[in-house]
Amino acid sequence: MAEEAAIIVPESTLKKRKRGEEWAAAKKQAIEETLKKNAANRKLIFNRAKIYAKEYQEQEKELIRLKREAKFKGGFYVEPEAKLLFIVRIRGINRMHPTVRKILQLLRLRQVFNGVFLKTNKATLNMLHRVEPYVTYGYPNPKSVKELIYKRGYGKVDKQRIPLTDNSIIEKVLGKYGIICMEDLVHEILTVGPHFKEANNFLWPFKLKAPLGGLEKKRNHYVEGGDAGNREVYINELIRRMN
Repeated sequence: MAEEAAIIVPESTLKKRKRGEEWAAAKKQAIEETLKKNAANRKLIFNRAKIYAKEYQEQEKELIRLKREAKFKGGFYVEPEAKLLFIVRIRGINRMHPTVRKILQLLRLRQVFNGVFLKTNKATLNMLHRVEPYVTYGYPNPKSVKELIYKRGYGKVDKQRIPLTDNSIIEKVLGKYGIICMEDLVHEILTVGPHFKEANNFLWPFKLKAPLGGLEKKRNHYVEGGDAGNREVYINELIRRMN
């Protein structure tokens, strides 16, 4: 009688239970692998950050040494041409020539106070010459590059603007180029490395605030006491006011 009263579990329920156990085991294994990978990545990221910091310090020391040596010999040291530019749009679309508008679109400067990094070359400088009254640009230092990416950095993931809150976002898109963390991204941009184009395209144009204290006279060139055009190393002071 007891055997007849025994509950017979349907086969579909047994299959469902087995499938659930398999999924749980697979999920557990995936979590363990992710934790292991993250731990290894943390160690790698820390070591890379140390190497980059040492590299920046050595470059700074070498520059100071060369300047002192030149001064001692009665001359002056001329720094090599900067490889990296940072461009900020400072004017709107009123009375703008269609060619200028197109160039600004190509530079990804679609709004006022948008900023982008560019590699210094002949083509870039020719384009900047055409749009000079509408932009200001210069040579950012390591501090400016790092602050911009850490504070206002957004990535382009599946054509969407995603804040860079986690290294996994960078690794997902740029991991195939060996860029797995914020420090890698900063280093690639700063040194204009072999994958600068991919790293720069991944970064969404920076949306900066209006400069603290305002602009002087944006219709005039910087050398005339205005704001437009090339301000070389003095772009860093503007970045501090806009970041």
